Parts: sequence; structure tokens; C-alpha cells
Amino acid sequence: MRKILFIIDKIELKYFEYNKLVTNFWIIKEFLDRNEDVYITTTPNLSLKGKTAFTKCYKTFTKNEDIFYNKELSEHEINSFDLVMFRPDPPVDIDYINATYIFDFVNTKVVNSPRAIRDFNEKLHSVHFSEYMTDTLVTSSLEDIEDFLIKKRQIVLKPLNRCFGSGVMYLYEGDPNTRTIINTLTNNQTTLVMIQEFIPEVKSGDIRVLTLGDKILPYSIKKLPSKDDFKFNTHSDSFIVKSELTKEELNHFTPVAQKLNASGIEMAGLDVINGKIIEVNVTSPCYFIKEINNIFGTNLEKEIGDYLLTPSLLSL
Repeated sequence: MRKILFIIDKIELKYFEYNKLVTNFWIIKEFLDRNEDVYITTTPNLSLKGKTAFTKCYKTFTKNEDIFYNKELSEHEINSFDLVMFRPDPPVDIDYINATYIFDFVNTKVVNSPRAIRDFNEKLHSVHFSEYMTDTLVTSSLEDIEDFLIKKRQIVLKPLNRCFGSGVMYLYEGDPNTRTIINTLTNNQTTLVMIQEFIPEVKSGDIRVLTLGDKILPYSIKKLPSKDDFKFNTHSDSFIVKSELTKEELNHFTPVAQKLNASGIEMAGLDVINGKIIEVNVTSPCYFIKEINNIFGTNLEKEIGDYLLTPSLLSL
């Protein structure tokens, strides 16, 4: 029996139940079904005493095929866990960054590596894979963004530290709100943002390509935009459809998985449109386990569990 810690988002703790939309809950349930000891906590419960990292956490359990947790906190040295799943949601603000520093004093296995997450901005550092991407610019300059817009005619602007499509804006050449939108997102040219060439195929949805270690998983889904938006923003079955990766696509994106894994990012979600990566999700990527299981007739949580509990991985 192994001892496993999940660092989850505060909202997940508040509504902790077997919510089948939440990747963490699927994996927690899988570990509990394997009779592992699973604890949960949030970043404010982390601490450092001298050079030793601790956490106050709750022990989880199953009952009637649902998951629950004991409401009494207990304190544990983080190195006493065999595995830590570091999966709080963005924004990657100063509190998030400070939480990653605690793990500079931890020797046990952590997925994904907090240091790697700290060093890899989901938007900005995706340009490591520029050969797989559409044209991209990172700047706070109004002039540079306007020049990019003139050149590309349609662009998308993205804040660097948000998630779930929050703050993402579309601009077309001649849009009367151009300067207002640019100044709002850049805080009047003081905040860096990512700007990408607009891919018209986004109207048909974007594909979530999943990495696990060095591999690209053979399962993927397409996330469809709602009628009132150009991007996916509603996590429900009616906006998620099957997307099968070809052998060529699996081979095409495998080097991305390998490079991420080598840096300490073992679980990532690539958002892809028309063969182009638009974002690399590394903080708490959603694996759409419920949807993939239903569509492909598989048990993705078991495959993830097998990988995470591989003795060679835990000994690293």
C-alpha cells in the first residue's frame, strides 16, 4: 500500500465528490480502488519548517462508489508520501509560485514537477514547439500587436496566466474596438500577452491531445465552441465529440511529449487546431476521462494509474 498526496484546487475541495468531469477525482478513485492511501490538500496547507516540507491534509475514502474525505486535518512530512500529484488550477499567481518553492525541499516523486511548471508558462513557453504552431508573438506593445494584426488580418490575444479560455479575445483588421481590447489585455502596454494568428478551423473545434510520459495517448476528443463564442467554453457532452488520431499524428506529436517529459512535465494536454498546437496545458490538464471512456469504451484512469504507480517512476 502506497501513500499518495493530491494537491487540488480550492474549489475542488469545497465541492469534493465523485464529479466525473474532474480528472483528479477519477485518478483518486482509481487509486482508492487499488487500496492505496490517498490524501488531499490545497496550497495554503503547505509549509516549510527549517528545511523540511510539511502539509496538513485530509484522508480520502470510498463509500457506495463515491469518494469522500475525513474532515479532520492531519500533518505529514511531504517526503513521507510515495507520490505527490501537484494539480492546483491556474492562475499561476504569486501564491501559486510560492507553493512551488516548497517542493524545492522535497525528494519524493511529484507529477508534474512544480519546478517544471514554474519554469513553463502554458502560453509563452509553448513557443518551444514553434514548428508545430501557427505564427505567434508575445509582447505588450500596442504598435507590435497592431502590425501583427495588419499582417495576419485576424488574430487571437491571450493572457499568459489564466485558464479555461478566460480573457481570450478575437480581433479582425478594422475592428473598431482594436485599441480598447489591446490596451485592456495589456493593461495599457504594461503586461505581456500572447498573440496568435487566427485559425479559421477553430469554428469546428480544437482537439485535446494527451501526453503521458513519453507517449501521446491514442485517445482524443474535439472540443466544440458554443454558438455565442469562437472557442470551447462549456464542459458538457453536447460540446465534446470523438476525435481519432492517425498514426501519422501520433508520430508527429510524440517528440513534444518526449521533450515535456524530459523537463519534468509527464502529464500535459495539447490543444490542437488543424494540426497546429495553440496551447500546452501543464498545470492541471483535463484528460476528459468520462468522455473518452464513453466514446472509446476504455478505462483511461486505469492506464494513467498503471503509469503513475510504475515502480521505476516512483523511484526516480
